[in-house]
Formats: sequence, C-alpha cells, structure tokens
Amino acid sequence: MLAQSSVLGGLFGNTQNKGFGFSSGLGAGTAAGATGFGTGLGTTGLGGFGGFNIQPTQQQPGSLFGPQAQLQGQAQPTQLYQQVTALSAPTLLGDERDSILAKWNQLQAYWGTGKGYYSNNNQPVDFTQENPFCRFKAVGYSCVPVSKDEDGFVVLLFNRKEADVRALQQQLVESLHKVLGSNQTLTVNVDVVKALPNDQTEVIVYVVERSPNGTSKRIPATTLFSYLEQPTVKAQLTQIGVLMSVARTELSPAQLKQLLQNAPAGVDPIIWEQAKVDNPEPEKLIPVPMVGFKELLRRLQIQEQMTKQHQTRVDIISSDISDLQKNQATTVAKIVAASPLCFCSVILCSSLQIQRKSGYAIQVDEEHLRVQLETIHSELNAPTQFKGRLNELMSQIRMQNHFGAVRSEERYSVDADLLREIKHHLKQQQDGLSHLISVIKDDLEDIKLVEHGLSDSDSGHMRGGILS
Repeated sequence: MLAQSSVLGGLFGNTQNKGFGFSSGLGAGTAAGATGFGTGLGTTGLGGFGGFNIQPTQQQPGSLFGPQAQLQGQAQPTQLYQQVTALSAPTLLGDERDSILAKWNQLQAYWGTGKGYYSNNNQPVDFTQENPFCRFKAVGYSCVPVSKDEDGFVVLLFNRKEADVRALQQQLVESLHKVLGSNQTLTVNVDVVKALPNDQTEVIVYVVERSPNGTSKRIPATTLFSYLEQPTVKAQLTQIGVLMSVARTELSPAQLKQLLQNAPAGVDPIIWEQAKVDNPEPEKLIPVPMVGFKELLRRLQIQEQMTKQHQTRVDIISSDISDLQKNQATTVAKIVAASPLCFCSVILCSSLQIQRKSGYAIQVDEEHLRVQLETIHSELNAPTQFKGRLNELMSQIRMQNHFGAVRSEERYSVDADLLREIKHHLKQQQDGLSHLISVIKDDLEDIKLVEHGLSDSDSGHMRGGILS
C-alpha cells in the first residue's frame, strides 16, 4: 500500500506527498520512459539535438490530393475529409465566392492557424500547425538517449532560473524526498543541473534504495517515472515548480523501429523518409519534427546556449593552459638557478663525507665500489677493448679531416668534348663580333663620303654666288 503523509511547507510551497517503499515493489514497470521521451521530443528543451537543414517540399498547384493524402492513416478520417473539403470544394455560399473562400482556407491551412468554413450544416474546421497542409515544418535531429533503465535517471523541468535552483538544491532534494514519502531507505541524488532557454532549468535526479543488509541499488527510471506521473504525486511536483518529468532511458530496437517507421502527425511521409536517409549519424541521432517558428526559435536558443557553454569551457581550459605555462616557466627558472647550488651541494657533501670517514677503516660497500672502479678503469685502458677502439676512431677522424683539406685544394676539370663545344661557341661569337665591327667601319666610311660630298656642294654654291 502507498501510504500518504503530509510534509512541511518549504521554499517550494506546502505539498502533500505520497510515500512508497521500493523494497516491496513499486509496481510493474511500464513503457513510460518511451512515452516521456516521445512527449519531450520536439516540444521541450530536454535532451540533445542536431542540425536541421531539411526544408519541406513545396506543393505544386493542383497537387492538393498528392502525397499529403497518404496521411489518412495518421489523422482522423473525418477531420482530414473536412480539411480537404474546406480547401478544395466549400459549399458555404453556393456561388463563385466559394472559390475565393477555398483560397482563403488554403492560406490559413498553409499558415496553420484560423478556421475553415466550408458548409452551412457543419462546424468550421480548425487549422493548426499539425495539419498536413501547413508549410512551416521541417525535420531536425536529436541525440538518442544512451542512459539505461537501471541508471534511474529522471529529468525534472523547473520553471526557475539555474541560479535559483542551485541555491535551493538542498531544499529541492528534501522536498523530493518528502514527495517519495520520507522513506529512510531512499536517498534522492541530483546528477546534473542545466540551464534552458526562457529561464527554465533541467534537473536530472536518481533515487538510491538501501537494503537492511547494507547493499544499495538505484530505482529503475521507468519505475520512478511511473510513480511521479501519478495524479496526486504529479500535483505535488507541480507545487514545487516541476513543469514535467521525463525518464531518461534508451530506446529498445523495437521502439526505435516503430518511431522511425511512422511519420509524425502532420509530417509528409516523403519528407520523413528523406530525413532518415540524410541522417548524418543514424546510430546516434534520430529525426524529430519541427513545427512552427516557436520550435525553430527554441532550438536556436538551445544551440546558442550550448555554444556559450562550450566557449566558457574553452576559456577555462585556455586559462588553465596559461597558468600551467607560467608554472612551467617558473619551474624551469628555479631549476636553472638551483643547478649551481646542486653542484656545490654535491661537492660539499663529498667533502663532509670524506672528513666524516677519515680515520675509519674501509667498509664493505666502499670496498665493492673501489673494486668496480678499478674494473672499469682496467677495461678502458685495455689495448683490445675500448681504448683501442677509441684510437681507431680518432685515426679515422684525422684521415677524414685530411681528405677534406685535400679536396678543398683540388681544381675542377672539364671534359674534352664539352671544352671543344665551348671553344666553338666562343669562336662563333668572336666571328660575329668581327663581322659587326667591319659593317660599322664600312658605314663610317660611307658617312664620311657623304659629309665630304655635302661640303663640296656647299663650297661650289658659294663660289657661284661671288662670281655673279
């Protein structure tokens, strides 16, 4: 039996709560998780979301009874018949004005608002954004929940700001515990507090039950959700500011298949099929309908908010990196400054150790160290060991240096055929220059003759003028 108890009035208001014991069973778990997910899908700020670039296809004139007529199985046949009649053949006035009324009804249906009058004997049909002829529809994508039922996550949506919820988080936990009947074996835990647009806050909670033998387990999400959805308990949650609750559970393959097979009400099946084809990550994202500008604005606000959160996290990481770089530079400077001190400390420790050990007999570990040093020294000085190899390397280095000096003194030699071609080319250049010089000389001689002829002609004219 569920025992009802009263709780003290707190910051969230006076409430009456129903307690229950999970050890005796909360009742059969239902598919409330899937129901809650479907309710929150495309209507609230719960869960992740993806991009949305699919636009509804434009309906061509004369295609009123085209693909849209396939939605008869999704809407009430009578309502769909009334909508089609109001859009195509109203009989309200009985003259040519009915065609104008039909166009007006079509405009209202496209916008998703208003009433469509089509007959004197029937009530007008209401055009909402869910009607199959509304044009302001698109399909976006939301993240598929990955939390399991045994994780026990239930999302509570509060109509309060994030700062207020965080400030009153302890009182919220106490109020939720009273809603659960103040059972001492139950503990309410808050997993995530996240801000949403319109001054709303998402709080993810889970409940842990402790058994008498000391073990503990989480209450399944569907069990907790089904309890919170009871009318009396839901009324108590409403009094503390909870707008709605959703079970954060993953979808089973059958539920996911059913969700994808049937297009939502008012969404063209062709658009829905295209959205499934264009899904960038079918394993992580599922298509969700976006109806109206409010839904588009909500998703835009969520995207802007997530962008701000990511930018804030990037700024925090950048600040941490800057602090780490400063600490690294300070540490390196300290190490550089401490290096001489370390060397002096080693020398000082050696001197102190020598003075402290003076006058004492050689100990066993010192004798072992002396033997090891002598062994290393003998190996280094052995002719056929490291010393011989070092001498060989030194001789090779000297030979390479000598060859390098010799190469630097060498002169380059030119192939005989190439030298012959170079000489032939230079000879042709020389012949060309000689021919050019001879041409220039001939031209100079011609110029001199012309000048001499001109000077003779001028002197003749002068003599003729004097004689006359």
